[in-house]
Amino acid sequence: MAMPSIFIIAEAGVNHNGDLVLAKRLIDAAAAAGADAVKFQTFRAERIAAAHAAKADYQKRLTDGDDQLSMLKQLELSEADHHALIAHCQERGIAFLSTPFDIDSARLLRGLGLTTFKIPSGEITNLPLLREIAGYGYPVIVSTGMADLTEVGATIDALVSAGQNREHITLLHCTTEYPAPLHSVNLRAMQTMGAEFGLPIGYSDHTPGIAIPTAAAALGATVIEKHFTLDRTLPGPDHAASLEPDELTAMVAAIRGVEQALGNGVKQPDPVELGNRDIARKSLVAARAIQPGEPFSADNVTAKRPGTGISPMFWDAVMGEKANRAYQADELLDAAIYRQE
Repeated sequence: MAMPSIFIIAEAGVNHNGDLVLAKRLIDAAAAAGADAVKFQTFRAERIAAAHAAKADYQKRLTDGDDQLSMLKQLELSEADHHALIAHCQERGIAFLSTPFDIDSARLLRGLGLTTFKIPSGEITNLPLLREIAGYGYPVIVSTGMADLTEVGATIDALVSAGQNREHITLLHCTTEYPAPLHSVNLRAMQTMGAEFGLPIGYSDHTPGIAIPTAAAALGATVIEKHFTLDRTLPGPDHAASLEPDELTAMVAAIRGVEQALGNGVKQPDPVELGNRDIARKSLVAARAIQPGEPFSADNVTAKRPGTGISPMFWDAVMGEKANRAYQADELLDAAIYRQE
């Protein structure tokens, strides 16, 4: 039975810089790369950040000014923008997703017809928002950056208590830093969450390059999310830690390759190997000329290719038997000289 395909989310986030044309070009790039979904962020700046809220260090490095509010105002998408982006996704054959950061934004997305909701790392302690989304009855994908196992459990409990079907929760491991250093990733924690909570797991990646999301696919991720941009040098908080389109294409291809390679877990020869078995394995052959009646021994028998005769695994059974006929050097011993009992 084929395993379900890994769901790959191309995270456009706020890399549209508030420009609808750029947002549509991001959709085009995600579709061309073969991603399953492209995800944006839905918020109203004044509902996310208080006027005095400071920026993160990486935001200070990459954007002007010191307060979050003014930065976020420039990155909002209007309701009309959402309609346009959803229509463009339908044209390009890619799913539209967006992360809500406040209750009104969640309600907007629900009204727009979304049937999967992503809860970002920063909101998993936002109980009112968790309750709002849980009440919709749709699958939720929960990023768990900055959280320990106890907090993840509390988030799951809050969702389930508010009506969320537990079986429709997917947990994404995440390191909330942009870019995330490799030593901070702790990818095994993704498997720890799966074992602890018995839920599907995935990975939201902020590391440079494509190696770590590809590794996550090999470790059992069912959802993989990765930021991307049209140009890493554009101004804005997330471009520098994002893939460019050719890299996104390479990541999707690598993950799809891992999916094929994982297989069904049964240890048996694949059909493509069977033709090579007789060529690569060995058989018992005469090491030199052997006379009829001469006992087989380590002196006159050895193992050489091809593997079409007696397997060397029957060495002990053959040793001491008398040669049934004359053999020339390198001649395969007859199968009839031993019994497989």
